[in-house]
Amino acid sequence: MAASEIRRVTDRASRDQRLHIVRRRSSLASIMAPDFIALGIIWYIVFLFSTTCHEGAHSLAAHLGGDPTAFHGGQASLNPLPHIRRSPFGMVVVPILTYILPPHWMFGWASAPYDPAWQRQYPRRAAWMALAGPAANFTLAILAAVGIRAGMALGYLRVPESVGFTHIAEATGPGAPQFAATFLSVLFVLNVLLGTFNLLPVPPLDGHTGITLFMSQGVAIRFLNWTSNQNFGLMGIILAWVLYDRIFAGIFRLALTLLYPGSRWG
Repeated sequence: MAASEIRRVTDRASRDQRLHIVRRRSSLASIMAPDFIALGIIWYIVFLFSTTCHEGAHSLAAHLGGDPTAFHGGQASLNPLPHIRRSPFGMVVVPILTYILPPHWMFGWASAPYDPAWQRQYPRRAAWMALAGPAANFTLAILAAVGIRAGMALGYLRVPESVGFTHIAEATGPGAPQFAATFLSVLFVLNVLLGTFNLLPVPPLDGHTGITLFMSQGVAIRFLNWTSNQNFGLMGIILAWVLYDRIFAGIFRLALTLLYPGSRWG
């Protein structure tokens, strides 16, 4: 989904501002190539850390709001193991398979338990709990941006001639700067994507609960009860992907503008 959106931006951009996305060969040789494996390790580390921070923020916010369910399950921490034990398929199997298989875009999922009775009793607290996850992703994206700008100030990184998910910043030399450029690029893009996608007000995404901040308590409770009884599940996720596919290009362009103001990308 996201790669196709970047290609759509490429088609609309001028010749000197094109976003060049190089499509990898999906042969067994390319999959077993050291650079492909190394990039996959970086992707997975960033995915695991970002997802753990997202779910940990949910769990901590719920605990502070009076629901200790996830806290007692060990999810209110930066330890990924409780999250892996709860969602092994979404935290291990799917990310690895989606990276190996074309178009080599790693994704997965996790979840933190909560008490539905607590949510119905305190819908506003539940809304802040829901928004804590995307807030953690935006914090990581900001930290990645600070790291990129710091690397540029120190002369290790520079604005790239072309951009992609793993090429938001370009190293000025081999070795550690190359690793930093790739790591910070993935950290920036993945958390921008996770944060904005989860804000969509579509169940079961976080935005569906977060939007109740703008409702009265009675309306919020009725809204949450109605959506929970509809069993949106997979249908909601598909709807969210279709919607996000239409807006991701603008989000990606805005993120580049904020990262590189005054540059060819700003």
